[in-house]
This record gives sequence, structure tokens and C-alpha cells, in this order.
Amino acid sequence: MSILTLIIKREFIAKVRNKSFIVMTFLSPLLFVGLIAFVSYLSTMKSDVKEIAVHDESNLFVQNFKNSDEYHYLNLTAIDLKTLKDSIVSERYEGLLYIPKIDDSKTLSTKIQYISNDSPSMSFIEDLEDIIAQKLTTSNFQKAGLDTTAIKNAEAKVSINLTKSSGEETVKGLNEIKVGIGAAFGYLIMMFIIIYGNMVMRSVIEEKTNRIIEIIISSVKPFQLMMGKIIGTSLAGVLQFAIWAIIGGVLFFVVSSLLGIEMNSTPTVSPEMMAGTKADFAVKAQLYINELLNLPIATLFISFIIYFIGGYFLYSSIYAAIGAAVDNETDSQQFLLPIILPLMLGVYVGFFSVLSEPHGTVATVFSMIPLTSPIVMLMRIPFGVPWWQLLISVLLLFGTFFFVVWFASKIYRVGILMYGKKPTWKELYRWLKY
Repeated sequence: MSILTLIIKREFIAKVRNKSFIVMTFLSPLLFVGLIAFVSYLSTMKSDVKEIAVHDESNLFVQNFKNSDEYHYLNLTAIDLKTLKDSIVSERYEGLLYIPKIDDSKTLSTKIQYISNDSPSMSFIEDLEDIIAQKLTTSNFQKAGLDTTAIKNAEAKVSINLTKSSGEETVKGLNEIKVGIGAAFGYLIMMFIIIYGNMVMRSVIEEKTNRIIEIIISSVKPFQLMMGKIIGTSLAGVLQFAIWAIIGGVLFFVVSSLLGIEMNSTPTVSPEMMAGTKADFAVKAQLYINELLNLPIATLFISFIIYFIGGYFLYSSIYAAIGAAVDNETDSQQFLLPIILPLMLGVYVGFFSVLSEPHGTVATVFSMIPLTSPIVMLMRIPFGVPWWQLLISVLLLFGTFFFVVWFASKIYRVGILMYGKKPTWKELYRWLKY
């Protein structure tokens, strides 16, 4: 068995036998599901009802404000305005809506006030403005002698049905769903590059600090040691992903069975099912599931594994070089920002470019750049990416990895035996020439 294989085996076994690794591998999916359930529960909880005092001197709008689960409107027009303002100061009411008595609607629309101790939410103020604007518009129609009922009946509401060229019905918001799926995979890659990359860096720093590294490199080349750590940790990460995928798939089918959603390719809906809100929801859910199943799932999962390995190898070689160059994690912070920035750039480019134009120049270019391709390309794949673009992107990713390993090994070779001195960027550049 080769030395590199022994190092890989040592690193892999050390990672998978770690208690925290075992616990988090099986506990993380349950925690994730529990978190979703907890957030859903919080969203169903009702907040405290806020009482809004309304002082409507025109007596035109007070009947248009309807109570909700969050806000209750109280008609306090008969109470003196100054007394109501004092009540706001004493926090008896959440706020006071003051509408003066002005005949001219244009002037009135600029004189309405909302008085409160705290700034109200923008959505709440917009709702008040819409209610008042609709009432003023109706009043203006009546003053102009227009039939408001006829105008309301003449209003048209359009809901465009989306259909594929093959005749199959599709759903709205599919592009957002595709980006969300790709973003989830890209975010996982970014998260685990950071997690496992830091793990490699800490392992190097620990062995270097404990002087174990001096014994190891007496029989192992620094390049072999670095590659062994990277590959061994990568295999542990792939194993963890595989376990998560299995657990996630089981949970997915369990939830689908509980909701009564079938995993067939085309929805079969009887006329009886079309009646009622719950039936409509089930039909829409079935359509969304079918669209998800029509995505290039196999390509997405295979690409995820490839980009995970390539992206992890690329960034972990840099993490290993940083670990060899410093004596503790505190000194490593100055070198970590240039590593995090390309990952953040990939996320922002993915959301702002892929969503609007998945095959545009910006999205295509950044899906080819090795430092950002593991994130951006995964966001593009649900939209359909030509095979030659995938091939070029993967070749560039792994080609850049071998290039980075080449110069990272130079830093690793020199820095692994350096102690007691905090290196600078200038010194790291000088080490590349050794």
C-alpha cells in the first residue's frame, strides 16, 4: 500500500470515528426538519392585537377600516384630538390615524396623519393608504356622476395559464424554484468547503504545534501529506453527504405519502377533486412535484458530487497551505478573507444573474471561473446547460486545482517547519520561489 493511500486512510478513519462527526451525520437531518417545523409553528402563532385609534372628522373613511388578527381599529372621532394624542404618548393605543375634514380630496390626501411613538411598518402604512385612496377614488367618481358599480364590473382580472409547447400544463414561479434548488446545492458546497477546509487547516496547525509534523515528514513528503489530508477529509464529507441524501429521501417520501401526493409523471385529477380550496392546493402541489421530477435530477446530483469534490480540493489545498504557514488559528484570519470572497461572489452572482438570465454572459462566465463555478453552475443546471459548457467548467475547475496544489505545496513545504513567526503576504510569495 502506497504512502499516500495510508495517509488518506488515516485521515478518513480519524474523521468518521470522531464522535461529533457520527452524531452530526445522523442528527443534522432531524435538526433541519425540526427547525422547519419550529419555524412553521412560529408562523402560525398570533401576535398581540394592536389597537389603532381613528379620529375621522370627515366621517368618510372610518367604516372602511376592517379589523384583522393583528390590528383593531377603534372609532374615537367623538373624543378630543388632544386627549387622543396624550393617549398615544402614554402608549394606551398603538397609533392614532387623524383624518381632518377637508372637502377638496386632493388637499385631504396630503393632510392625513398617523401619530405613534414607534415607526410603523411600511406594509401597514401602504394598506392604510390603499384603503383611503380607494375611498377617495370612489367619492371622486360619484361627484363626477360616474356609475361606480359599472366601473367596478368593468374591471378585468387576468390570470395567465402557463402551458408548455408539448401541451402540458405548467406552474408559475418555476424559475424561482429552479434557482432555489440550485442555490441549495451551491450553498451546501460553500458551507462544507468552509467547514471541511477549516478542518484541514486546524489539523495541520495542530500537528505542527504539537511537533508531530516533524516526525511525520521524516518518512512522508509534504506534498503527499497535504494531498492525503485533503482527499481523506473529502471522502469523509462525501460519505456524510450520501447518508444525508438517503435520510432526506426517506423523509421526502414519508412527507409526500402523508400529504397524499403521487410521484407519477402526469397529474390525474377527477372533476370531484377540482372543488374546494384543499383540492386546488393538492392539484397545484401535484403540478409542482411533477415539474420538479422533470428537472435534470441525475445531472444535478452527479454535478453536485463532481463540483463538491473539485471545489473542495481547490479550496482545501489553499486552507492546508495557510495552516502550514501559521502557528495558530488567530494568525490565519488575515488569509481567510480572500478565500471567502469568491464563494460569496458566486452566491450573489447566482441570485442576481442566473434568476434573470440563466444563459446570459455574466452567468455563463462565472459558471466557468473555477473559484465560483461550484456555486453558479449548480444554479444554472436546473435551466438546462449544454454538455460542452459543463465539460469546460469541470476541466477548468480540476485544472486550476492541480495548479493551486502545485504552488500551495511550495508554501506547505516551507511553512510546515516554520515556528514562532507570523508570515506576511510578501513572505508567502518568497516561499513560492524556493
